[in-house]
Amino acid sequence: MSELIISVSGLRGIVGETLTAEVAQRFACAYLASGLPAGPVIVARDGRASGTVLANAVASAVQASGRDCFYADVAATPTVGRLVKELQAAAGVQVSASHNPVEWNGLKLFGADGRVIPASAGQAVIERFRNSTPGRVDGSQTGSPISLADTTSGHLAAVLATVDVKAIRKRQFKVVLDANHGSGAVLGRRLLEALGCEITIHGELPTGQFIHRPEPTADNLREVARQSVAAGADAVFCQDPDADRLAIIDAAGRYIGEEYTLALVLDHVLARRKGHVVTNCSTSRMAADIAARHGCTFSLSAVGEANVTDEMIRYKAVFGGEGNGGPIDPRVVLVRDSFVGMAQVLDLMAERGQSIAELVSGLPRYEICKTTIRIERANVPALLDLLEATFSEAASSRLDGMRLDWPDNRWLLIRPSNTEPIVRAVAEASSLEAAQELCDRATELASGA
Repeated sequence: MSELIISVSGLRGIVGETLTAEVAQRFACAYLASGLPAGPVIVARDGRASGTVLANAVASAVQASGRDCFYADVAATPTVGRLVKELQAAAGVQVSASHNPVEWNGLKLFGADGRVIPASAGQAVIERFRNSTPGRVDGSQTGSPISLADTTSGHLAAVLATVDVKAIRKRQFKVVLDANHGSGAVLGRRLLEALGCEITIHGELPTGQFIHRPEPTADNLREVARQSVAAGADAVFCQDPDADRLAIIDAAGRYIGEEYTLALVLDHVLARRKGHVVTNCSTSRMAADIAARHGCTFSLSAVGEANVTDEMIRYKAVFGGEGNGGPIDPRVVLVRDSFVGMAQVLDLMAERGQSIAELVSGLPRYEICKTTIRIERANVPALLDLLEATFSEAASSRLDGMRLDWPDNRWLLIRPSNTEPIVRAVAEASSLEAAQELCDRATELASGA
């Protein structure tokens, strides 16, 4: 896609085409003019080569607005959230395109509470960006640039406080970290060293020159898995460029899937701390099953990290996350956090004396199918009505698009795209064939909607 993709949490585009320094500056100005509280603004980037230019543009907008700019340089997205809280900043801007290819970059916006801004605030920024021009200030009102010498100590301490460091250190795990030249190794090395691990890091320097495609999927991690088996690793942790997502490969080189990151962590956390759990409505049913296993309450949110954290705050949840490898521990930061994932998985391995493969075998198991269906946006309501009528035996929810849940634990989610004439279908069942059947049936019905 060549369009600038704008969402309530920020924007993404191809650098030099849809995303330029001027666009980044205008978007930052639209956020800075949104009634933020007094205080400095944190600016950071995820290591992409284009990040320096865009971060400088954002920093200039911050200073022109009369605020000091605390520049963290390369930092993981969850670290930015921690810094906003630690330094009592008014806001944060992370320059990152997450898992998109190298030619992409973007901006992600944080509120003073250290989390990605909610939808209502994001929509106001979008409207201001589209409908207004940046304001001007005279030179006497400009803020100062302040480089942060230590960006990770607070985040590190918060993560370590949630696990048994001595027990993990005693095991001397052999760990491979695939940072892929993103931001993950900046804190990742410190964390794994603090946990006494023997470490091999692929792509440690945050140059943005990715070794492989940046999304941590099975296809993109085949070579990482092969090399890790040869190295005899106990665990392989694979991050996306801004390190808010974590995929795991076991000692046999088996990619266990991002859905299992949250499931493993959740099973461990809830064994120690009871309370409410929130995931989004496209996350595997494993999370709901695990919550029930531990006698905990559970609810779904609309898709999107900000929606998950909104619900976590509402229910005072002890844990939450998304099935794309994004655990959220409110004790650390209300942001998806790969470092939480790594520490909790190692803690689980140390406590139970089991390998990742053994731990995964004890979890509920489902299969997920995903597909894209072309349909004009005007026809989407008719498709949802048709699905609801066709599958009348399933419980229906229109929390986000439409989700249908069957008594035998199958579910189907249909969500329209905000930028393309498509809907995305996600189905889960006890077998891949059953999940595929649900996606195929939705595709068939869409052709008649």
